[in-house]
Amino acid sequence: HRKERKRERTQPGRREEFGCEQSLLSRTDGSASFVQGDTSVMAGVYGPAEVKVNKEIYDRATLEVLVQPKVGLPSVRERSQEQCVRETCEASLLLTLHPRSSLTLILQVLHDDGSLLSCCLNAACMALMDAGLPMSCLFCGVTCAISTDGQIITDPTAAQEKESRALMTFAIDSAKRSVLMSSTKGSFSVHELQQCIAVSQKASEKIFQFYRDSVKRRYSKSL
Repeated sequence: HRKERKRERTQPGRREEFGCEQSLLSRTDGSASFVQGDTSVMAGVYGPAEVKVNKEIYDRATLEVLVQPKVGLPSVRERSQEQCVRETCEASLLLTLHPRSSLTLILQVLHDDGSLLSCCLNAACMALMDAGLPMSCLFCGVTCAISTDGQIITDPTAAQEKESRALMTFAIDSAKRSVLMSSTKGSFSVHELQQCIAVSQKASEKIFQFYRDSVKRRYSKSL
């Protein structure tokens, strides 16, 4: 049992290196690249801009999210990821401040070695921050995998995802550490779901600290 607990602590550590750069793209209103282990995503934000009449919402901005895979055309998987990211962004952005306008968030997958949806969420948040869009809170993504022997692995690699019996991604807000969005796959018990939420909330603290350090570094260079 002691050996198992030790594995649970040490296994996720290999993937816990984060990297981020903001303002990389010149033609966007905000951009960021986010790296988690060997998974990396580039995000670009456009807007607020003029919206097509058929997509216009009179009391808030219209948000469109596009996920581009590394190779080939977007599939059902990318459509599902787009919906998850859009739901999260809509929960944190103050869209009512820009009625009858459009916001577009484009996520380009550069490399996928597991935990892709959480990496997309983190890249999206950093790009929205770079664009200076008003938000009620920040958010981050945390992916958990449950192995066949019931072990919870945070930020799993593609190989660990493949061997797991359940995979969950949560979007956590920075204000109350509440769950803004969840995406689950596989079989798990209610208790395991609650465990994964608790683990994700704890892991989010490290990501929000990384956000703070990253922004602090950036502005200390420019001042």
